[in-house]
Amino acid sequence: MHVFVSALLGGLLIGLAASLMMFLIGRIAGVSGIASKAIRNPRQQSWSLAFLLGLVIGTSFFHNLSGASAPQLDTSATLLIISGLLVGLGTRLASGCTSGHGICGLARLSSRSLVAVAAFMITAMVTVFLRFQG
Repeated sequence: MHVFVSALLGGLLIGLAASLMMFLIGRIAGVSGIASKAIRNPRQQSWSLAFLLGLVIGTSFFHNLSGASAPQLDTSATLLIISGLLVGLGTRLASGCTSGHGICGLARLSSRSLVAVAAFMITAMVTVFLRFQG
């Protein structure tokens, strides 16, 4: 499948899932908030865990369906762990993650989400520039 087509289908499915979640159960599809609920709130644990499990199973299913090979990483495990921790810290400081702010927050015209997404994008551009400079 062409990269453009798979990206388009992925975006449509993410938008559909976020819309259904908002309209059916009144929740925002922010993955960091859902993961936090799965850990901290036993009453909301079942649907939170089901959502997170669905992300893993859905990703595996569509990856296998595409026939693509697994990506090869040339980065050390230590750097990946540090990067993950920094993303977690940024998520906490921004009061949400890219899915919560970028997909759901912008759709609701949230000014806080607009600022957060602008910060995400600027940081990503600077990081790519510094990483691949020269």
